[in-house]
Amino acid sequence: MSIIQTMIAALLTLLLAGPALAVQPDEVLSNTALEQRARALSVELRCMVCQNQSIDDSDADLARDLRVLVRERLVAGDSDAAVLDFVVGRYGEFVLLRPRFNARNALLWAAPLLLLVGGGFFLLRRGSAPNQPAGVPLSKEEDARIAEILKGRQD
Repeated sequence: MSIIQTMIAALLTLLLAGPALAVQPDEVLSNTALEQRARALSVELRCMVCQNQSIDDSDADLARDLRVLVRERLVAGDSDAAVLDFVVGRYGEFVLLRPRFNARNALLWAAPLLLLVGGGFFLLRRGSAPNQPAGVPLSKEEDARIAEILKGRQD
């Protein structure tokens, strides 16, 4: 096998390799439409143990419990929104990988914009302020002494 063929084979292997999902075969629903909905919901929910993985990607026991819970709620006839609301009600909004925008977290969403506008306002105010004298003007003796010092440096 040539180097080019090896590189092409490696590239195809990487392209065809999908993410390793932690969903166990005994969790998969027989109804494919419900299973697709469960997978879509599982991608939106955070594993409370791993915290930076969805429950679909996590092998933690709590993630498995949440996957089973999502599937149970779907089989019971809940809508996707009802399932998410149930899980959020039980575990808090932190369980969502993409938090919702609401009045409680509006400040968090607006903070970057507020900081940017506030910083720009501060810079504009500071830059447009008239230059104030730095204090009391120097006396004639002080002016003469400074002139002497500067003249001595130029020589």
